Amino acid sequence: MLAPAELPPPRLWRALVERALDEDLGPGDVTSALVVPADAEAPGVIEARQDLVVCGLEVARAVFAALEPRLAFEPAAEDGDAVAAGSVLARVRGPLRALLAGERTALNFLMRMCGIATATRRYVEAVAGTGAEIVDTRKTLPGWRALDKYATAVGGARNHRVGLYDGILLKDNHVAFAGGVVPAVKNALAAAPAGLRVQVEVESEADAQAAVDAGADFLLLDNCSLDVLRRIAQQLRGTALLEASGGVNLANVRAVAETGVQRISIGALTHSAPAADIALELALGGVGK
Repeated sequence: MLAPAELPPPRLWRALVERALDEDLGPGDVTSALVVPADAEAPGVIEARQDLVVCGLEVARAVFAALEPRLAFEPAAEDGDAVAAGSVLARVRGPLRALLAGERTALNFLMRMCGIATATRRYVEAVAGTGAEIVDTRKTLPGWRALDKYATAVGGARNHRVGLYDGILLKDNHVAFAGGVVPAVKNALAAAPAGLRVQVEVESEADAQAAVDAGADFLLLDNCSLDVLRRIAQQLRGTALLEASGGVNLANVRAVAETGVQRISIGALTHSAPAADIALELALGGVGK
């Protein structure tokens, strides 16, 4: 069981909130300035319009706080909760202009983050009981890496390396340049910084065995058939950590897990997860009176 996901420190995503507000507001919300009195206040709720896994409430809070410190934001759920359509995720109250100014930006963050967490949870549930873990990738929205990977962790996936700096992965181009799997693995192992494990991408049983014989204990089995995955797992599970990748979807992920691999990495968790349907409903009766 993975430990509960921890929201990355604000320094990694607060600038993203500020840029999102800047691009939406520009010099100001002209519509609200025309029709909403400056002293008008209102309560409201942020609610799920579909079944989803909650993710990003503190980021949504930060959006509204950046606009109006007096605005109250009270979460009604926690990141990681699975909630039904119609559930209240948070309650808000404060200056109406600030609520309207932050509405779309806050929802954009929530919709993406809940969407990723929800899609990830479906994959995690699909392989339940097999012993295989779902792993994310670096196929994240540019600038969103910290939040995208937080969302997959909330959904139950294991975070793979965050960037090129915190993990060694010998991919096909590295292997080709080195002259093959064996020299690539030996060169990497000989000079790898302490604490960084060497993973190598292979596409065949022969390359998988050669990589292990060269000293590798972490293989990325890329675009291998179920039969090939099964044979590699029978031969090398226990000797190397085996991660399957490529062509995985909800329809076949359990079959992949049942081959015996320990990890399954899925880029679609972050590059193709549909946004969750979430809305802000304001109680506007009598506002301004």
